[in-house]
Amino acid sequence: MKYLKFSNGDEMPIIGLGTSGIPAAQAYDVIRKAIQIGYRHFDCAPIYKNQAEIGQALNDAIADGEVTREELWITSKLWNSDHRYNDVEPACEKTLAELKLDYLDLYLIHWPVASERGVEYPQAEEDYLAEEEAPLEDTWTGMEDCQDSELTRHIGVSNFNIEKLKLVLEDCMMPPEVNQCELHPYLPQQTLYDYCRSNKIHMVAYAPLGSPGRPEDQTLDNEPFLLTEPAITEIAQKQGCTEAQALLAYGVKRKTAVIPRSTNPDRLKENLESINFSVDREDLRSLIVLTKYRYFKGEEYTIHGSPYKLTDIWEY
Repeated sequence: MKYLKFSNGDEMPIIGLGTSGIPAAQAYDVIRKAIQIGYRHFDCAPIYKNQAEIGQALNDAIADGEVTREELWITSKLWNSDHRYNDVEPACEKTLAELKLDYLDLYLIHWPVASERGVEYPQAEEDYLAEEEAPLEDTWTGMEDCQDSELTRHIGVSNFNIEKLKLVLEDCMMPPEVNQCELHPYLPQQTLYDYCRSNKIHMVAYAPLGSPGRPEDQTLDNEPFLLTEPAITEIAQKQGCTEAQALLAYGVKRKTAVIPRSTNPDRLKENLESINFSVDREDLRSLIVLTKYRYFKGEEYTIHGSPYKLTDIWEY
């Protein structure tokens, strides 16, 4: 395994398992199997509705001697309804209770979007919080408090563009150490990538395979399919691996962590074994000209009277 190293010496496995979309009924078995296969990095969030099952699997694996807590890297996130300063630390404590852990390795602000307490997905204007009602600077101070209280070893953000990162960096005591974003050859986000690298912010790639398992109601007709992209197939054939492994090797080559999701044991194994493959500079150059496409649009945060625009979230 390769790792991304933090300033205090902690190391995050560069390949992890994303748990978004894993049904709660399957989560326990998937996590237990993933640990047996060799996964040590798990990316979680309360909005995924499976943290309790994941926590039980982690604790049972530790109790059975399959892994130690110190060998695991567990990430979770602060949901949009807990952005007020006074809500941040209790939300982290609730997540720790669900996961049955004493601390997280990494805690992220899930989105730069704030909603009222108890609102998962706003359905009306009053469900949102305006920026002055829950300033990101205050939310970040709450994140710093979580780190000070040793609820988490590291803190970061998710789905933040450069403008939002600057807002945090200009007013923080402890800078964000991670920005988790959609990253793959259709969406390399080079400008954001370069900014994060220059500010010593690690990037974690969600949807590194183009999120092929999304429900049909979340897909659009005629959207490009990354796993059948001819350029990816050519790289896979050249490197002697599958298309999925080539895509994960692409992310690792860029020194980004990748967190593909799967519930299939064979796919879990295949994804983890992508660490044995690499792409070269010629491969990377061949991908620069590909279609640019974002699978996760974020439009759900710009409707129902929302004060947010897509430019408040994405780097364009």
